[in-house]
Amino acid sequence: MTKEIGIGNVKIGGTNPIVLIAGPCVIESEASALRHAKAIKAVARRAGIPFIFKSSYDKANRTSVSSFRGPGIKKGLKILRKVKEELGLPVLSDVHSAGEVKEAARVIDIIQIPAFLCRQTDIVLAAAGTGKTVNIKKGQFLAPWDMRHIVKKIESAGNRKILLTERGVSFGYNTLVSDFRSLLIMKELGYPVVYDATHSVQAPGGMGDRSGGERKYIPYLAMASVTCGADALFMEVHEDPDRAPSDGPNMVRLGDLEKLLVKIAKIERIVR
Repeated sequence: MTKEIGIGNVKIGGTNPIVLIAGPCVIESEASALRHAKAIKAVARRAGIPFIFKSSYDKANRTSVSSFRGPGIKKGLKILRKVKEELGLPVLSDVHSAGEVKEAARVIDIIQIPAFLCRQTDIVLAAAGTGKTVNIKKGQFLAPWDMRHIVKKIESAGNRKILLTERGVSFGYNTLVSDFRSLLIMKELGYPVVYDATHSVQAPGGMGDRSGGERKYIPYLAMASVTCGADALFMEVHEDPDRAPSDGPNMVRLGDLEKLLVKIAKIERIVR
């Protein structure tokens, strides 16, 4: 059993039911963020699954220099604060440098360290030092047992509010693969484990100047992760993924979300 982590009125880990962390890949506008957060909240409530809103104020790791990155930290945090206040939701966003962590921590409830930055000690320690929950995405280049070193970095700052996310491992050119042993191995570290069902089907750089993905496999991987004991499910969701400015090919269509969550809830009740 993993440690229970409280984020606002949501509890992840321990004997608590699975949690949904979801939202558009990147903040497109205030209206878009509020619209998506409100819609996903309603769907999650009907499925009986606690919900944390996720969207990035800046996507610093993009294939092309011309790719859309988002509104930036100041405007993005203002929008995330509005989501928190108007909808009463905990919020998650990622940080890309140690220098922005303190400002981000004034608003977001979960500080996410992107997979490519998970071994960067300065940014990990800066996030840990805020006392906020830190979600570490396991690098595509890391074995699951290597996450113990990152956990120790966070613990060294006196922070034990840690989430560990599996998002696939590099398999070959433009391809990721999920090894579900990773969830079980990382759970042995004692902290809640999250499965990122959408980035796990991503094809990094697979469309030349941007990443591709195989959306059709998301439901199957998501359901498999629940049988392996995932404490939370991370999914990027968009009302019209094919028109999304970032990660469209590997995002769940909002209209398909409820059907999937109902299945997830049923599977989890059986597993638990």
